Amino acid sequence: MTAVVRAIRGRLFSFTAEPAGAGDAASYTLIPDGMLRVEDGRIAAVGPAAVLEPHLPPGTPVEDHGERLVMPGFIDLHIHFPQTQVIASYGAQLLDWLTTYTFAEEQKYGDPAFAARQARFFLDELLRNGTTTAVVYGSVHPESVEAFFAESERRGTAMIAGKVMMDRHAPAPLCDTAQRGYDDSKALIGRWHGRGRQRYAVTPRFAITSTPEQLDAAGALLSEHPDCYLQTHLSENHEEIRQVARLFPAARDYTDVYGRFGLLGPRSLLGHCLHLSDGELARLAASGAVAVACPTSNLFIGSGLFDAARVRGAGVRTGLATDVGGGTSYSMLRTAAELYKVLQLQGQNLPALAAFYTMTRGNALALGMGDAIGTFVPGAWADAVVLDPSAIPALAHRMKTARGLEDELFALMTLGDERVVTATYVQGCRDIATTTA
Repeated sequence: MTAVVRAIRGRLFSFTAEPAGAGDAASYTLIPDGMLRVEDGRIAAVGPAAVLEPHLPPGTPVEDHGERLVMPGFIDLHIHFPQTQVIASYGAQLLDWLTTYTFAEEQKYGDPAFAARQARFFLDELLRNGTTTAVVYGSVHPESVEAFFAESERRGTAMIAGKVMMDRHAPAPLCDTAQRGYDDSKALIGRWHGRGRQRYAVTPRFAITSTPEQLDAAGALLSEHPDCYLQTHLSENHEEIRQVARLFPAARDYTDVYGRFGLLGPRSLLGHCLHLSDGELARLAASGAVAVACPTSNLFIGSGLFDAARVRGAGVRTGLATDVGGGTSYSMLRTAAELYKVLQLQGQNLPALAAFYTMTRGNALALGMGDAIGTFVPGAWADAVVLDPSAIPALAHRMKTARGLEDELFALMTLGDERVVTATYVQGCRDIATTTA
């Protein structure tokens, strides 16, 4: 069978290693007039256009983006699918915010037709912002995850998602039981995990909303399906931490709650991680779990500041996420800009190279998918985003004084948003909903 061949041309930029700091030109590859040769959705070759173009089959479609920056699609490690109409809800701390806004909205997602409509909007919005892979929370309803995976499969995106498990401290319509949460999750794993580009994450919302029996069931699911992911929240808010201590008096601390039920490992993605003791950080480092920074959410809900130097200094792997709808933007560019400010407040810094590495290859490695996404190497999926600094007048004006690539990247991160995303590619095909002239 003849392969379907297409090509993407532009200023290709991708990382080959984690930057050691600002100015680390050895960490990335930049091809000023480059080309991706795509065959059946994967990168078959990457290099200068002058070298690859003469060898394309006659009639191969070539999308030429000129001097626009073409890089691997962005990856978001923590986002809530049922919160598209919760984002920008006024004035509450975490637990009040959940009760007042989130739990009310999530009750709608037992309706398959409603969930399907919302899934279309949600994926439109991700792709409009250049995000081609995300780690996604559904609602407690298996219908929400069915709708999400079905829409992702239709578009060909690589997504990781799971049905929230909650059997206490939530409205009755949002509570399952330990057994039902296990059964529903196991059924979804059987239908979707490893089906095409879809992957499953076992998803106890957080320790407050799951009994010990349910956390034990989540651990059993991970033991039975060790290639699944685990996603949950950890140490986001001081009152949350106090409630966890009251609910689990035998545990040494919040992190120990998850450790006791077998929920910590290299495929565990833990949102927030703001208020951890040295012992907790050591436990996370030993397990290989990922601490996922969610800066716009932490600022909006007033939870605290992510201390990247302390977390990374303890040997804990880290990632970056929007956390919509506590987070205030679907854009990974705006999210990175807020992390920069959060770190500045603590006497730390975030060079542009480090930010773009995290959004692409860094987050891919956190998922154990560094050979498949977040990179431009032969064999990887041809997921890409095209960025145009001239799309925003203030940014275009700023770019007239840019002093090279890193200055351009920092300006894109600081001033950019979905307007600079002129195209998003999934498996080498431009997503129609995100196309601009």
